[in-house]
Amino acid sequence: MGEPLRIGIVGIGTISGQYLTTIDALDQLRLVGVSDLDPARAEQAAAERPGVAAVSTPELLKRDDIDVILNLTTPMEHVDVALAAIRAGKSVYGEKPLATNTDDAERVLMAASDAGVAVACAPDTVLGTGIQTARKAVDDGLIGRPIAATATMVTPGHERWHPAPDFYYQPGGGPLLDMGPYYLTALVTLLGPIVKVTSMTSRMRATRRIETGPRAGTTIPAGVDSHVTALLEHDGGSISTLVVSFDAVGTRSANIELHGETGSLVVPDPNYFNGAVEVMPLGSTEWAAVAPSAGYLDGGRGIGLADLAATVKGREPRAGGLLAFHVLDVMESILGASASGRAVQVGSTAARPDPVPLTDLRRPA
Repeated sequence: MGEPLRIGIVGIGTISGQYLTTIDALDQLRLVGVSDLDPARAEQAAAERPGVAAVSTPELLKRDDIDVILNLTTPMEHVDVALAAIRAGKSVYGEKPLATNTDDAERVLMAASDAGVAVACAPDTVLGTGIQTARKAVDDGLIGRPIAATATMVTPGHERWHPAPDFYYQPGGGPLLDMGPYYLTALVTLLGPIVKVTSMTSRMRATRRIETGPRAGTTIPAGVDSHVTALLEHDGGSISTLVVSFDAVGTRSANIELHGETGSLVVPDPNYFNGAVEVMPLGSTEWAAVAPSAGYLDGGRGIGLADLAATVKGREPRAGGLLAFHVLDVMESILGASASGRAVQVGSTAARPDPVPLTDLRRPA
């Protein structure tokens, strides 16, 4: 194993704890510095890790002992931070989505290409044993030729648990741009890129009430649609149905199901790294477990950074910017289809990332 990937984090918010846990656990990664609009949060994260500096973002970007900036800011800030990091000669790994629109996302990819640095983006959950085992089952022909898929994510809204949920109801948020990347990245990983979409969207309420934290009881505006149903055509001919909602209460159905000519497959929640994969072969009436056979074992948010560290320079990482751009383009197309009432051809494409063999990142190579 070579030198660890040296990381600087911008944004020490709610999600950062999961990334910090992964970075702390893997020899392939080394945290160098952290910054946040609230210096106290950065200082606390640094104080818990000897040798890690808490500095301003401009100071962080100037450091020559950082290889990649982990961009954990809110969606509206993703592009500005990414472009600043690229100008400083750093690669970028960002939280999803890559940007709030494809024009800005394209600026990031072009700037990185000109600078000769890498762009990677969450979600890296698809690199875990859950989605990768399901992908291997599809690639091995366990369900025959894929016909269709369903993907469902419903929740009554993040304001029920997040103390500052405002950005979830602004451009770049909503159930589609917040949760859609998990499901769409999984569907592309399983079935290939998406070529055409049609959809309908709705908004149940114009405001949301924060239910936890110091602002509990505060009402915030809901500026984006909060329920989305879409039909997606993959380039191989299979058709997926996507439902994502911040309005519904819950579901008993599987998060993702795939259906093929000779079997059906239950795929675990793509918001997590593992989970049970089950298959029902043609002629059977019982679901059978599929043992984990691919993916990073015991994954957590941040394994995409370890995968980036192992990616040969010049090659696209598995959780790469091109895949994130395609997913963003699909989401933008879904919203456009709803607004126009017509099917929309998706302008971009992305190759299915290379499969991940069953791998224990915590065991030295």
